[in-house]
Amino acid sequence: MKVKLVRSLIGTTKAQRGTANALGLRKIGDVREIVDNESTRGMVKKVEHLLAIEGEKR
Repeated sequence: MKVKLVRSLIGTTKAQRGTANALGLRKIGDVREIVDNESTRGMVKKVEHLLAIEGEKR
């Protein structure tokens, strides 16, 4: 699954910034290929309003 940071981290909570950083997303436009499992899905769900998600399988 690919995730792309499309909104700024300014104005987000410390936990949301930490989650985005743990996913490897630091600047707007950063794209990362992440493993699609329960733990990463939970992380994506916490910051989904800041992301664009590609290749999502359910």
